[in-house]
Amino acid sequence: MRSFMGRGLRGGWWLGFLAWALVLGGASVLWAQAPAPVVVRVEEDWEMVVATPDPDIAGPQVTCVISPTGSLAGVYAAFELNQRSLPSFHPGGLQLQLWSGDRPVFQTPGPSAAVMSTAGETVRWTQVMRVADGVVVFEVVNGSSATWGAFGGSGYLKLFVPAGLGDLNAYSPEVSVQHSGVGFAGNRVQSLVLKRVRYQLSTGEVLEDGTARVVHSLQ
Repeated sequence: MRSFMGRGLRGGWWLGFLAWALVLGGASVLWAQAPAPVVVRVEEDWEMVVATPDPDIAGPQVTCVISPTGSLAGVYAAFELNQRSLPSFHPGGLQLQLWSGDRPVFQTPGPSAAVMSTAGETVRWTQVMRVADGVVVFEVVNGSSATWGAFGGSGYLKLFVPAGLGDLNAYSPEVSVQHSGVGFAGNRVQSLVLKRVRYQLSTGEVLEDGTARVVHSLQ
């Protein structure tokens, strides 16, 4: 797998964000009295703007990573666009991969093997990670593009793994940003941005971090 996978950061960014949101909401007293809520679902909204793709070389090729543990030492997912590298490389299409450290565990492709060829194309998608009864589920939903049409949310870009986790508190968007990127033909991508992150708590409350995190830009 093309590696954007250096040493991960520890999770915990969400804790400060959560505390800030609770204080603003006037819930500081309830926080002290009730059991602390935990994060059970994370949604990352991504956007890629392609400048001039080259279908002859299947450029660009992009990988976006999401981890429940705040590093890449344990299980995590990698979403590939315009390439399917497992178990052997194939150009075009989409593929969601499950990894454990530096070892690939499983992969599932999207239904289309089309290669990007539309100049100025914008691709949007959401990477979902949720936990229940120790099982972590990774899924791509709400995808839209000129090349692959609407994608995700139908079960074909979905993987799950027993991970023994009770929450996603260690998740960090900085780990996603650090280990995601354009592995090939970066000059053909105008921008790759993690637009926003949503955290669903065990109480049902949803907190949103609207910070746009730029992974790649030609500017």
